Amino acid sequence: MSESFTGEDVAVPSATLPHRGPRVLAIANQKGGVGKTTTAINLGTALAATGEEVLVVDLDPQGNASTGLGIDHKSRDVSTYDVLSAEAALRDIVRPTAVPHLWIAPSTLDLAGVELEIGQRRDRAHRLRDAVTALNGDPGEPPFTYVLIDCPPSLNLLTINAMAAAHAIVVPLQCEFFALEGLSQLLKTVDQVKATLNPGLEIHGIVLTMYDARNNLSGQVVADVRAFLGDKVYETVIPRNVRVSEAPSYGKPVLVYDLRCAGSEAYLRLATEVIQREKAFAERPAG
Repeated sequence: MSESFTGEDVAVPSATLPHRGPRVLAIANQKGGVGKTTTAINLGTALAATGEEVLVVDLDPQGNASTGLGIDHKSRDVSTYDVLSAEAALRDIVRPTAVPHLWIAPSTLDLAGVELEIGQRRDRAHRLRDAVTALNGDPGEPPFTYVLIDCPPSLNLLTINAMAAAHAIVVPLQCEFFALEGLSQLLKTVDQVKATLNPGLEIHGIVLTMYDARNNLSGQVVADVRAFLGDKVYETVIPRNVRVSEAPSYGKPVLVYDLRCAGSEAYLRLATEVIQREKAFAERPAG
C-alpha cells in the first residue's frame, strides 16, 4: 500500500485546458450503489496526479466521499449544507486531503434537510452554481481547474443544483441486468435542466462499473449499453475489484491504497479518457 501518493509514477496526460474557471463535472445517477462516490474520489485523484487543482464537492448527505478521502465526521464543522443555506462560501469549507492537489468540500447529514429550507426560494436551483462561480474569486488562493460533484442517489433538489452548476455529467452505470433501467429518467432530467436552468449542460460520458469478466451477463450488459448509447460510453470499464471496495474503510482513494491493482489502473485510464474528451470539447467551435 502506498502511503505517500505523489502522482510522479502515473502516466496521465496533462489536463490543462484553455478555459476560464473550473470545469465542473457532476457524477450523477439516481440509482444507489453504482459507483458514483468511488468514481468521484478516484477520478479526482487521477486528475490531481497531473498537477491540476481538483475539488470534490460532496453533495450526498451520507458523506461517503468525505469519509473516503479521510475527513472524520467529528471534524466537519462546516459543510456543503452551509453553502447551500448561504451561511458560508464554498471556498470557506474546502479542506485539503492527503492527496496532493486534491481538495474536498465535505457534507454532513444536515444536507438532508436543506431542500425544505430553501425549497421556496427563487434561487433554490442555483445555490451551488453561484457558489462555484465565486470559487476562484480570491487571487490569494490557488485556482481550481476541476470541480467534481458527488451527487446523492436521487433526482432531488441537490442533484438539480449539481446539474445547474455543471458543464457536463459523468454517469456511472453498474454492469447488471437492470443497468439501463432508470437511465432514461436521468436523461430526461438532463434535458429538462438544459431547457430551463443550464442550456450548456451535456452528457460527458457513461462509465460502466463493477464489471465481472467471469460473468457472461456483465459482457452482455456492456454490449447492450454500447449499442444503445454509442460513443457516449467511455472505452474504459471499471472492474469489480476487492481493493476498490476496501480503500474507503481506510479513508483513501484506491489509487493511494493500492496503485497497481486493476481498479486503480482502470481509473487512471478513465482519467485519460476524460482529459481527451475535455480537450475535444475545448476545441469545438462556439455555438
